[in-house]
Amino acid sequence: MSDYLDSLFSLSGKSALVTGGAKGIGRMISESLLQAGARVYISSRSAEDCEAAVSEMARYGECRAFPYDLSTVDNIAALAADIEQAGNGLDILVNNSGATWGAPLEAFPESGWDKVMDLNVKSPFYLVQKLVPLLQAGAAEAAPARIINIGSVAGLLTESQSAYSYMASKAAILHLTKGLARDLAGKHITVNAIAPGFFPSKMTKHLVSDEGVKDMVISHIPLGRLGEPADIGGLAIFLCSTAGAYMTGTVVPVAGGVELT
Repeated sequence: MSDYLDSLFSLSGKSALVTGGAKGIGRMISESLLQAGARVYISSRSAEDCEAAVSEMARYGECRAFPYDLSTVDNIAALAADIEQAGNGLDILVNNSGATWGAPLEAFPESGWDKVMDLNVKSPFYLVQKLVPLLQAGAAEAAPARIINIGSVAGLLTESQSAYSYMASKAAILHLTKGLARDLAGKHITVNAIAPGFFPSKMTKHLVSDEGVKDMVISHIPLGRLGEPADIGGLAIFLCSTAGAYMTGTVVPVAGGVELT
């Protein structure tokens, strides 16, 4: 990498927290940030998944696991305390942990509503609340701290696929991104959102494990393929790097054009 490109995209010396960073899109982002030079902390409910991911990603750089169930504010506060105790500050927060639930309208349960809204909307908000002091401490006008909220094209489209709480939660996090961006700009913290389309993950396994269903999904994507790690990892690096320092309050679909259909 030339000195110029390195000055634009290197994350050397930066510390990042990626929630849900052990699997799926969170894992793709974690590996990309590591390879760009960042120190990466990952958190998810499963300690086993976290430790296994850290072991596998260690070849890319310094990575640590902080397993927590982030559906409670007490656990979010405990995670924030652990990150501060680690002693390397925090420059990047990627709010990626999420859940989905599908059921017919007439049978959609309250538990399916509350679980998804809590993890997809409430938890990112309180992670921001608890981690703003740490993010602000290392931020400057020329080098702002970064928050990336992982939404979904489901928050931009009107097709429900009977995932009512999911589509509502993703629309909410995309809108919340804009409000937080306004409020945190003065603290030298940018807030942007990524709205992924169909990427191979646990959440989309039911759509891509069957070849017939997978072909049907792909037929609705103008670019004619599923997302790959470089597609979302490259965007995350951009938003966290010097190259993306003048962007805030943006929602970037990474969906092969499915949001256009």
